[in-house]
Amino acid sequence: MWDSRKNLAQVAPAGVVAAGGPGSDGGAGASAAVARRRSGLGARLGRLFEDYGMALVFAGICVLFTIWTKGLFIRPDNIVNVLRQISINACIATGMTFVIITGGVDLSVGSVLAVVGIVTAKLLTRLPGLMPVLPAIILSCLVGLMMGGVMGSVNGFTITRFRVPPFVSTLAMMTAARGVAFLLSDGRPVWNLPLQFNFIGRGYVLDKVFGPWVPMPVVIMVVVMATAHVILTRTQIGRYVYAVGGNEEAARLSGINVARVKMFAYSLSGVTAALGGIILISRLASGQPGAGESYELYAIAATVLGGTSMSGGKGTMVGTAIGALIMGVLNNGLNLAGVESYSQNVILGAVILGAVLIDRLRKGA
Repeated sequence: MWDSRKNLAQVAPAGVVAAGGPGSDGGAGASAAVARRRSGLGARLGRLFEDYGMALVFAGICVLFTIWTKGLFIRPDNIVNVLRQISINACIATGMTFVIITGGVDLSVGSVLAVVGIVTAKLLTRLPGLMPVLPAIILSCLVGLMMGGVMGSVNGFTITRFRVPPFVSTLAMMTAARGVAFLLSDGRPVWNLPLQFNFIGRGYVLDKVFGPWVPMPVVIMVVVMATAHVILTRTQIGRYVYAVGGNEEAARLSGINVARVKMFAYSLSGVTAALGGIILISRLASGQPGAGESYELYAIAATVLGGTSMSGGKGTMVGTAIGALIMGVLNNGLNLAGVESYSQNVILGAVILGAVLIDRLRKGA
């Protein structure tokens, strides 16, 4: 197919010569030069918007809420609060990014978070009587993370082995896992967790040096997202994730084990959902069977807002971090501005739809 942008320089002079004599050459050449400059400027602006559009939107939202709340939004304690609030969603969105880049979706993360939270909480109420508290906490958390990985791998197995659509497979897991969470807890919260466990969700790192400014959930979020960024950009499995999402058949023909890549992505999504569950029960000091409802929607929203394409093959962890920040800033800023919760849902929905429409229009262009 002929590419007008690539071949404009070659075609325009030839057309000018063929069209007329010496007098017509200068005007047409000038018009072609102007067209090339405009085309180049449009391409550069398009690339800038694609690379930094959501970052500019995030900065604009911050400025808007700073003015709207008369500086209350930009206070350091509120910024720390925003980062703490987004930590769970950002962790879940990390695994969701891998899944969506492969061209799939994981609707089960909220239910996985709940069932892992219940199992971990139950272990934390019993293991400290059998061993020292710190090893009991570590073992309980490891069991919870492994359980999340297993549930994610079940999603990946049904999707790759039996060709079940990701929407259906993860929807089934979402329903089943939520039921398991209520069965294991008899529909009641699990209390009496060790006090030392609260550090994961409510503690601060080096508080004697920096004061209460570096929450542990934020540290976990940064480590998880930074590790995922390295995996996506610096490892072979990261390149395979993009290849599978970009063109699954081409990836298969080039020798990539597509099933293994998808299993990795869904297993990772389960692990990050489990991590979110551990942080949440530590913050609440209890395991709640109803926890995590609609968390999958917030994770998908953060991922899409960050520029990850629902069609697969495109996305970055930096973008997902910005998407999670936009979600957190909108919630926090609207609360500070006194906007009622129903209106907040309308605004959030409009922002998410706008991000998806922009992605589709950019692709169409």
